Amino acid sequence: MKLVVVSAGLGVPSSTRLLGDRLAAAATGSGTAPDRVRVIELRDLAVPIAHHLTSGFPGRELSAAFTEVAGADAVIAVTPVFSGSYSGLFKSFFDVLSAHDREALAGKPVLIAATGGSPRHSLVLDHALRPLFAHFHAVVVPTGVYAAAEDWGAGGLDGRIERAAGELAALARGTAAQPPAGRTPQVVPFEEQLAALRATG
Repeated sequence: MKLVVVSAGLGVPSSTRLLGDRLAAAATGSGTAPDRVRVIELRDLAVPIAHHLTSGFPGRELSAAFTEVAGADAVIAVTPVFSGSYSGLFKSFFDVLSAHDREALAGKPVLIAATGGSPRHSLVLDHALRPLFAHFHAVVVPTGVYAAAEDWGAGGLDGRIERAAGELAALARGTAAQPPAGRTPQVVPFEEQLAALRATG
């Protein structure tokens, strides 16, 4: 599985990057080769993104990032929360990615995550990030991960990371929602279902 982490953290070190790293480690497992995980730091692409917005053409570094995302089996997208939503840098990257390649995220499993100072901003996952990636036709993992300042070191965060990462890995490997080994789902033809309803009616 080739996994790409898109981090919009601005600081060094960054709690946003740290969350992305922990999600990637949980999704790939300890035995995964390092070259299977690629981290894109949007902080380093801020100027190329601005140039793309004004000129319509990506530079070499931004084009490389587009290629990484388009070629990934799965994406982890992590943003800090500003004013109750994703950061402008985060949104701008995915806007220019979509302008460059409308199908870059279509059908691709995406794990959404965010960091913030207060637990009150956790709704950013469902009110901002989930609709954004649904617009890009991505397959958004059911469990998103929000980490407030007080969550670091708390047991609940570890559990959410493991659950979300497991869902992402299952989607990326095409094993989500499959029946257990040795069992196949029983499909009853519509005609038989209709006849059964008539008989009971």
